[in-house]
Amino acid sequence: MDDWLAYLTAQGGRQSNEHDWVFPNSDHGSASDGTHLVPLTHLSILECDGPDAARFLQGQTSANVEHADGDFAPLTAFCTPKGRMIANAEVLKVSAERYWLLLHASLAASLATHLGKYAPFYKVKLSHRQDLALIGMIGRPESWTSVAGLPRLDWHMTQQEGIVALRQPAGQPRAMLILPAAEAATRWESLSQSASAANTILWRRADIDAGVAWLTADHSDAFLPQMINWEALGGISFRKGCYTGQEVVARAHFRGQVKRRLRIASLEGRSLPVIGEEIRNGEAKRVGEIFQAVNDDDSGSCAVLAVLNTSQDEESPLFVGERHLVLRELPYPLERLDPESVVDGTATA
Repeated sequence: MDDWLAYLTAQGGRQSNEHDWVFPNSDHGSASDGTHLVPLTHLSILECDGPDAARFLQGQTSANVEHADGDFAPLTAFCTPKGRMIANAEVLKVSAERYWLLLHASLAASLATHLGKYAPFYKVKLSHRQDLALIGMIGRPESWTSVAGLPRLDWHMTQQEGIVALRQPAGQPRAMLILPAAEAATRWESLSQSASAANTILWRRADIDAGVAWLTADHSDAFLPQMINWEALGGISFRKGCYTGQEVVARAHFRGQVKRRLRIASLEGRSLPVIGEEIRNGEAKRVGEIFQAVNDDDSGSCAVLAVLNTSQDEESPLFVGERHLVLRELPYPLERLDPESVVDGTATA
């Protein structure tokens, strides 16, 4: 992994913080034209390997692990007994007894520790795969011809020549490659013939535009899955049976007890708000909090994911400090999407 990071540095990249990369002459994250490559060092892989891997994960995840079949890669959440999320992830089946959990890098170690409490009862091994690199591609798919067999549907995966490819939602076509870090520089070099290096902000803003909220260490144990619309993205199977936190998650859904929901918004000004910063309405009442924010192109604003009270009047003005927060439409209906319907083809992933 050190060689991969050294290569990115040699290409003019620098880390603006622990996880984000900035490149010279980058367009601050605009994906309106061209094709871009993004080093996804803010994401990581936690591997679950062994004869009991599927059975072990089935008792811990909100997803039905049977749906992870090497084609569909379902979203999932790992919860406390009180239903609060420790982490959320995407489940990739990469061999008969091996699964990869794609999640934010800041949560890989803590999730491994949490799951490790149950692992001794199963024939399974947990490993933080720091020998893997993740490369994002976003933009015109016709320029991705150097990568064969990319999945065509969101939340689906393919494997070819030692590379796992994932398709993820965005306004622009978006795919991710997971490969050995020792091969990442060569692959980047090949892809860069038809794409330009872009800042990590490009990928993170695409997540915001898609209404996809990835938990970080700052969010762990703070939200029910429904508070970040995880069931609307197919990240909860209400038919799979028991898992840690299942009773609370199901009760919140069936009794309509979810009082906060994820929203997309724009915040005036380029100064980034702090995760968890209060959102208040016109009467100065606290009605929500900032989940994530990035600078939004050159518009002088920030793109924001916010968790707001469902009782909040849509017409009421919203503020973060003295700055206006303007809500945007979600790109998906705010209703339950059963992953079973995605798997059997009665819904679109």
